[in-house]
Amino acid sequence: MSNFGNQGPWWSAPSQSGKLIPLRSAIVLAIVVGVIAGAFGASSSGSLFGFSTRLVQSNSTIERPANSVAGIAKRVLPSVVSIEAKDADGGATGSGFVISSDGYILTNNHVIASAVTSGGKITVRLQDGRSFEAAVVGRDASYDLAVLRVSNRTLPALQFGDSEKVAVGDAVLAIGSPLGLQGTVTLGIISAKDRAVTAGDSAEQNSFINALQTDAAINPGNSGGPLVDSTGAVIGVNSAIATLGSSFSGQTGSIGLGFAIPINQARKTAEQLIKNGKATYPVIGISVDMSATGDGALIASKGTSILPGGPAAKAGLKPGDLITEFAGRVITGPEELIVAVRSRDIGDSVVIIYIRDGKSYQATLILTAGK
Repeated sequence: MSNFGNQGPWWSAPSQSGKLIPLRSAIVLAIVVGVIAGAFGASSSGSLFGFSTRLVQSNSTIERPANSVAGIAKRVLPSVVSIEAKDADGGATGSGFVISSDGYILTNNHVIASAVTSGGKITVRLQDGRSFEAAVVGRDASYDLAVLRVSNRTLPALQFGDSEKVAVGDAVLAIGSPLGLQGTVTLGIISAKDRAVTAGDSAEQNSFINALQTDAAINPGNSGGPLVDSTGAVIGVNSAIATLGSSFSGQTGSIGLGFAIPINQARKTAEQLIKNGKATYPVIGISVDMSATGDGALIASKGTSILPGGPAAKAGLKPGDLITEFAGRVITGPEELIVAVRSRDIGDSVVIIYIRDGKSYQATLILTAGK
């Protein structure tokens, strides 16, 4: 045992200085302590040291302002639906939201595409549990959008926001039915704008999205649901997620990289689908080389890569030209050129910059409707 000097046993009380308490005072103090202990003991229920623990329940009310997350969710949820699209292989599930009180619902084309082509059945389920069979009003694979309609003509519709006014850092809510869990609400921010995102299961069904990026959790089944801002207005249609893939333990759920179609684009397409059953999109009349590497979008070298009489042909573009800027937006690849063009309107006049034989040129194009 180590020698710590003459300090007495480890349990000894420290020495005290000053006067000792007189015996009479000590007796009075003991009586007072006894009375206090007796009072506590009388109200105890036999717990440790004669004391009982009394849990106090709060009767206060939590305030949930209309602009809080809970307040926004309460307003928006009744307009968000779950979609089940059955086909020969089982089908798909997704989300959608009411855009008009007379039964029109907006969703992604990829949610219902297989059911449509196989003659399957599409069912819409409301938040209150009611279900309706839905008819397809129109769909467009290039924008990955579809409009459905149900027989109920008294549905609460969501308000459209302005996706052009969205800023990076804005708070958003993603609402839908991820993995079949209807009415799921997740919170996040706008992480980036104008992301060139390609989605689809085949070259024929590929859609090119000039997307809003968000870190709000989006998972399979969220497709077609609304992305709303801090006022509850829709600013995007949740459509795609980035995944780590099989090389990263096969993680296919949310990793904080979700993408939504801007509502300004979705609204134009939805209006066309309701009016005509189909949608159109602007083109510049070229075919780009999707396998080309490096910055810019390379016009394919084949002779048919320039549409005769199209905007590019009229502006003097040729096969092999490299487009590096479109309407003030730097083009870093062919997908970015496609989404930049499709984010515009038919009839828009845009300025492009391209490189030919190492020299830079400028041209003005009038966008026409694609077929």
